[in-house]
Amino acid sequence: MKTKLFLITPPFTQLNTPYPATAYIKGFLNTKNIESVQADLGIEVILKLFSKEGLRSLFIVGGLKFKVGEISDNSKRIFALQDEYLKTIDSVIAFLQGKNPTLALQICQEDFLPEASRFAQLEELDWAFGTMGTQDKAKHLATLYLEDISDFIVECVDANFGFSRYAERLGRSANSFDELYEALQQEPTYIDNLLLLILKERIETIQPTLFLISVPFPGNLYSAFRSAQWVKKNYPNIKISMGGGFPNTELRSLSDARVFEFFDFITLDDGEMPIEEIISNIENPDYNSYKRTFLLQNGKVVYKNNSLKHDYKQSQVGTPDYSDLLLDKYISVIEIVNPMHRMWSDGRWNKLTMAHGCYWGKCTFCDISLDYIKVYEPVAANLLCDRMEEMITQTGENGFHFVDEAAPPALMRALALEILRRKLAVTWWTNIRFEKSFTKDLCLLLKASGCIAVSGGLEVASDRLLKLIDKGVTVEQVAKVTRNFTEAGVMVHAYLMYGYPTQTIQETVDSLEMVRQLFEVGVLQSGFWHQFAMTAHSPVGLYPEKFGVVKETEILGTFANNDINYTDSTGIDHDKFSFGLKKSLFNFMHGICFDYELQDWFEFKIPKTKISPDFIFDALQEDNDFNIKPTAKIVWLGGKPFIEHFTKSKKGNSWELMTLTFHDKKESFSIHTNKKEGEWLVEILQKISVSNAKIYTFQEIKTDFEKQLEDFELFWYSKPVKTLREFGLLVL
Repeated sequence: MKTKLFLITPPFTQLNTPYPATAYIKGFLNTKNIESVQADLGIEVILKLFSKEGLRSLFIVGGLKFKVGEISDNSKRIFALQDEYLKTIDSVIAFLQGKNPTLALQICQEDFLPEASRFAQLEELDWAFGTMGTQDKAKHLATLYLEDISDFIVECVDANFGFSRYAERLGRSANSFDELYEALQQEPTYIDNLLLLILKERIETIQPTLFLISVPFPGNLYSAFRSAQWVKKNYPNIKISMGGGFPNTELRSLSDARVFEFFDFITLDDGEMPIEEIISNIENPDYNSYKRTFLLQNGKVVYKNNSLKHDYKQSQVGTPDYSDLLLDKYISVIEIVNPMHRMWSDGRWNKLTMAHGCYWGKCTFCDISLDYIKVYEPVAANLLCDRMEEMITQTGENGFHFVDEAAPPALMRALALEILRRKLAVTWWTNIRFEKSFTKDLCLLLKASGCIAVSGGLEVASDRLLKLIDKGVTVEQVAKVTRNFTEAGVMVHAYLMYGYPTQTIQETVDSLEMVRQLFEVGVLQSGFWHQFAMTAHSPVGLYPEKFGVVKETEILGTFANNDINYTDSTGIDHDKFSFGLKKSLFNFMHGICFDYELQDWFEFKIPKTKISPDFIFDALQEDNDFNIKPTAKIVWLGGKPFIEHFTKSKKGNSWELMTLTFHDKKESFSIHTNKKEGEWLVEILQKISVSNAKIYTFQEIKTDFEKQLEDFELFWYSKPVKTLREFGLLVL
């Protein structure tokens, strides 16, 4: 019997774009001619909930709560305005789907949408709208409107609701399955029933033999189990498997047999080969070969990894396939004015990976012992571009989010050159390490190819702790790289960390001072503070004694095991820094309060910073490095020049000269040279043009020059070449 697969992402992940796991798997299944259908049940539930029909029944159910309990004034207000919500909801959702742009004008009048407590923050944010256009302001107001309704849902209908997560608390570090299991024995909630209604319709239509559920985050876990529970009860012949980021990190030591009342299989790490082996087992019960798969045998959980087949190479897994997903129905929201966070929630992005795993793979807080980080395998730039072109054709979208752990600089360079060679008009962003390979010229190349933003881990802005983290960067280096990106016009977001093992209060204060200076000199545009969490698969979790921390217990839970409770030898309560760090950062991001004393952000006494007030400014003053490696690649981003010849005479001598006039997108400029050098330059610019497949090195250009002319160094540092360097002659 031929296997037919149904793949889902359960509620909720993102509203603006599909989470890519099912699209990756469907793309792989296509290469094997295995039939599959995928669905993002998150967006489908949201659209059912936030519709005229959905709100009508929501207000009926919510109204019942008024008879039994204490209800906040805010919910009473929303309930009283229900007719206004019913009148506006469908047109607001259409606007957020990009289908009703003229509604922005009405939304911005501020007497169109009913307003509850979320709008109270507007006065504080009014100044932010100075930089936002009408569409953006309307998107933000429409987002507040949806969040008001969400507050009503949480208070009166379903306490577990959240736009990008559902019942997340049940999934977070659930060492024991008890609480989740108990929740699943209760009657389905209002949101559950919406989900199960959609699921029923899909299962009846598709009639799959294998049901795959991807669980990327704790906030998808409860819905995944609810979906599996319903299918098990109503279609016991359908086999059910779970994979994705949550089991990969949390369920590696799973031993609770009750989990298999819901699932037949749970797979770890890359899903392609495990799924292919599961299909072989379904089609042939005697096959008995599995790849990284948990299942139940004789009432006991067993982990089977007896397959002799190797995982697929990245070049073999196919192009992610977004068909079946409701690509025109996703909604773009603007929750907060943080420019990088906004990119997560606004706009449709095709998601791709430049390289599997992390090329650095050393950071001590990271899960570097797991395959998704440890197994590093880049994809060739031309294959990446082929996949981009296929996805543009399929989705009609040319925005790409490369979801790498850290995109490798050499591959980013090759990809940028390939994009420019193919004359693709794309927009892309990714995650990087702030390493010195990101020179000024490489950043200019990335910008020219459509890169608009990068995010990277500065973590703790302290050289001692960066060394302990094994980050491989210094604060000074980060400053230079962020400057190079910023000057090229690429936005930079920094992940920041506090509470790392052995971190002192002085280091937290000094770290904040470094961050303040990075924003003050204008080389960072966005940032976010995370509190350190110790995970089981990181070096800190594996060898805590090396980092001055002690695990609270060595006992493994029977369900999820990833986040570890620990005590730090310093005994510092890092939680108390959270509010001050986040509040100061919010202000720095908006270019204000740089003159505040650091003490002003905290309600408890902190030590004075030991960082010089000009540390970052001074770090950025160093001269450019004049040493160019002979192997450096030389690329010309500009076009062909207009050439004019003329003769200059002086005291009976005459010289033949040339003027080369170039036109780039913004302006025109000219350079003047003698005839011989000018002719060589015209010829070499054609050879090193970015549209050519062959790339020339600095040494090759020097040799070429010296065949006909003399003293290449003198020419290279002359005014004409200096001018070209400003307009797209890059040394990579």
